[in-house]
Amino acid sequence: MRLSNYFLPTLKETPADAEMESHKLMLKAGLIRKVTAGIYDYLPLGFKVLNSIEEVVREEMNRAGAQEIKLPIIQPATLWKETGRWEDFGPEMFKLADRKDREFALGPTHEEIITDMVRNELNSYKDLPLVLFQINDKYRDEIRPRHGVMRSREFLMKDAYSFHATQESLDETYERMYDAYARIFDRLGLNWVAVEAPTGLMGGSYSQEFMALADEGGEEIVVCESCDYSSNVEIAKYEVSSKGDGKGPSKLKKVETPGMETVEEVAEHLGISSQKVVKTFIYRTDDGLVAALVGGDDDIEEMKLINHLGTKKAEMVSSQQEIKEITGANFGSIGPVGLDDDIPVYADLDVKSFTNFTVGANEDGYHLTNVNWERDLEDVNFINLRKVNRGDSCPECGSELEFHKSIEVGQIFQLGTKYSDSLGGKYQDETGNLNPYIMGCYGIGISRLIPAVIQQNYDSRGINWTSEVTPFSAELIVLGSEDEKSFQLGEKLYEELKKRNYEILLDDRETSPGFKFNDADLIGIPVKIIIGPRGLENGVLEVEFRSGNKEEIEVENREIEQIAEKLGEGISASA
Repeated sequence: MRLSNYFLPTLKETPADAEMESHKLMLKAGLIRKVTAGIYDYLPLGFKVLNSIEEVVREEMNRAGAQEIKLPIIQPATLWKETGRWEDFGPEMFKLADRKDREFALGPTHEEIITDMVRNELNSYKDLPLVLFQINDKYRDEIRPRHGVMRSREFLMKDAYSFHATQESLDETYERMYDAYARIFDRLGLNWVAVEAPTGLMGGSYSQEFMALADEGGEEIVVCESCDYSSNVEIAKYEVSSKGDGKGPSKLKKVETPGMETVEEVAEHLGISSQKVVKTFIYRTDDGLVAALVGGDDDIEEMKLINHLGTKKAEMVSSQQEIKEITGANFGSIGPVGLDDDIPVYADLDVKSFTNFTVGANEDGYHLTNVNWERDLEDVNFINLRKVNRGDSCPECGSELEFHKSIEVGQIFQLGTKYSDSLGGKYQDETGNLNPYIMGCYGIGISRLIPAVIQQNYDSRGINWTSEVTPFSAELIVLGSEDEKSFQLGEKLYEELKKRNYEILLDDRETSPGFKFNDADLIGIPVKIIIGPRGLENGVLEVEFRSGNKEEIEVENREIEQIAEKLGEGISASA
């Protein structure tokens, strides 16, 4: 490709609304341009990178035995209403109506529509297992699109779906997909880790996220360096501590705590540790109200409560009037003792060992001290409920957990029969009985992989592409384009290297050497081949690698094929 004809509008200045380095560089290097919040044009260089990533993903999906299809973006509301997700998906779903007022969605995901397709075609155990995948656009009306294509409202995704007769078959495919993902991210040169993850709106019994480690990543994970444990912070476990005082139960007391709204105020007034003041929160779920308890220094992780209850949502009661109607007190004085019997109590595992602790008395200006579980509270459900904290220990081996920023680039799910049950997707087994398909789901954010690769591979000069992603193998930079000898050598090498299947960019623009060098570094060209009158006077051309290493190639009295072969060795070595 000749740069004089290539649409590559690079920028000197960083756009004001770009914060993350990958977003800045994608704009400055001319990969993308913003249309509106969360929606971007891909320019030729960006589209070329996108296609390179897409082909790596496609190759590994084919290798794993998945068959490629293409599903429609516009999906009828009727399918989503059958599964109950038409309302559950919430405002992130783009909804529209046709001229006959029939409701549709712009597909945020494709579980419903692929299950509908398969239920109409696949009806025998002999047809199972089946794995189908597509690479297609998805649409989600993000409340806060940010970081360029990292979290956008239109994005390219690879999603695969598997259908099985047995759990064992699903387990086998799930492992095969895990291995395929590992090969994809390794080929793309990513530093990644797979972590246990919440299943969220997709549902199912088990899920793992593939996270690219990045200092500016928007997701946080915990990893144990001493064993294999790793998890998304939303569901991370920890070694349960024992914080009891070792004393027997003391007499329950109601004490005045006038005007005290916070744990710190109550603890100081009573002369106790803030961790001994157990906090109570009231949540509204699909099945009614629940109380959730954590230690005074801890915070509730709502996803853990949602996962444990198997509910679609859990919303904290935040209205002062509502909380008083439910408990009889304002927020600063609520507690689990004496709550309505219809409100089940869930407490964090860490507080199970507490004795003689303090809670709100459900009366304004009062707390209960010397509370003990077995004596004062019945039927408490102890679960992993609090947020994981720095300094927490691994639940598997006891080593301290490490926290890392990361970018989610893929997620795989064991869906079970969630969609086949609700949509009536069934197959006939050997005995003639009908059974729902057991399903799996496997997603990769194709467009998100571009900023993930950039975020792990950039420097002060610009992007530093990994070998599978780089849009061009090398760039021929002709200095002094008016110099006939330099120009002719550049043209001949350009054609000869293309014959050898190298992706070559020829910078034949009439501009300064500094501008050409800066652009090459900015867009991440791994090898610069510099052809200029000064070098040719000495019988050489200069090869500069993105790593900073340089070498000279003799051109005096050598055939163009010999020069190209020598350059090819350097290009291949840099990959």
